[in-house]
Amino acid sequence: MLYIRDIEKIIENTLQEHKLTVDYEFNNNLPAPMSFNVSNTTIKFNYLQINGYLANINFKIKETDEDCVRLMLYHQLGYYLAFRNNKHDLRVLKYFGDEKKAQLLANIESKAWDYGRTLVPEKLVNSYDKVRELDKMLLKNY
Repeated sequence: MLYIRDIEKIIENTLQEHKLTVDYEFNNNLPAPMSFNVSNTTIKFNYLQINGYLANINFKIKETDEDCVRLMLYHQLGYYLAFRNNKHDLRVLKYFGDEKKAQLLANIESKAWDYGRTLVPEKLVNSYDKVRELDKMLLKNY
């Protein structure tokens, strides 16, 4: 089991390694393991959700808990890079129909995974791709 301080250390080290300026904070009300808030450039995490997610994916990808957290973090950093490098018209979410909203969200999600992959060390690329596939299956089932 990873604790809050363990996860914070992983985030700190990863941000320093990639020279990224992103805030992070613990939020025990977050319904997901991690999320990225584009409006204040902050990654939020819930260590209980992270440990639950680790229990679901770790036996499928055979990585350490620390590396699994890094894989989740790379995806969240992918959102940061996607929003930094692309100007998404977020008005679609408020003023357009469900189909247009779904297209925009799918585009953002795909870009986040793609940008996140550019940060992944070579030894974790296959696991990152597996997590991406597992995440697709979990979303379909949800």
